[in-house]
Amino acid sequence: MNTRFSLSLRALLAALWLFAVATAQAQSPEATIRKNLAERLPNLPKIDEVRKTPMEGLFEVRANGTDIFYTDAKGDFLVQGNLIDTVGRRNLTEERTEKLLAIDFKTLPLKDAFTLVRGNGKRKIAVFEDPNCGYCKRFERDLQKVDNVTVYLFLYPILGADSVDKSNNIWCAKNKAKAWHDWMLEDQTPASASCDTGAVQRNVEFGRKTKITGTPTLVFTDGSRVPGAINAQQVEKFLADAGK
Repeated sequence: MNTRFSLSLRALLAALWLFAVATAQAQSPEATIRKNLAERLPNLPKIDEVRKTPMEGLFEVRANGTDIFYTDAKGDFLVQGNLIDTVGRRNLTEERTEKLLAIDFKTLPLKDAFTLVRGNGKRKIAVFEDPNCGYCKRFERDLQKVDNVTVYLFLYPILGADSVDKSNNIWCAKNKAKAWHDWMLEDQTPASASCDTGAVQRNVEFGRKTKITGTPTLVFTDGSRVPGAINAQQVEKFLADAGK
């Protein structure tokens, strides 16, 4: 093979490769969606991920970690709402959000919680609660019916200054679990006490980072997160599912 022919072949192959790359990039829905949405909606948060959905022609756009939107392959339309699988009768948006909000139980800062142990304490659950939360008090009454569990209680004062004061006093009590029980179930105001309350502040920071926006919020060992005051029967179901 002569040198001139060899150089021409290399040039042709290089040109074909560049054309293929350019074509692939031009046809990439993700690149198109990112470009068009950024240009057309400058106030839209930075896009974290673009991925196909089970619905043909529809793409999921994820921003702010857990915010879900939907768009077409060109980013011409943007929709916010639930994507429902009518065949499987599943809320795909809800399922996706639950996965995004899941918290690895092993990453929980357990040193900043105190424990409530019932029975053999074999099963585990973490709970973020504000002492002034009415739903938390209702949840605590129901939780008394759940046995053989270790509860990691994270004081999470987000309802105001008094919540912070009560949380600090409970954390600084000689017997944190008793102080918590006396206040939540007996309405006995926790006695004033002082100590290093950095754990309470760290709990608030951790909650903001992981988007815990309300109390109570429960975290199970399989990573599932449940917001709101569920009853004892529901707690038992989640504990059973987490143990599978």
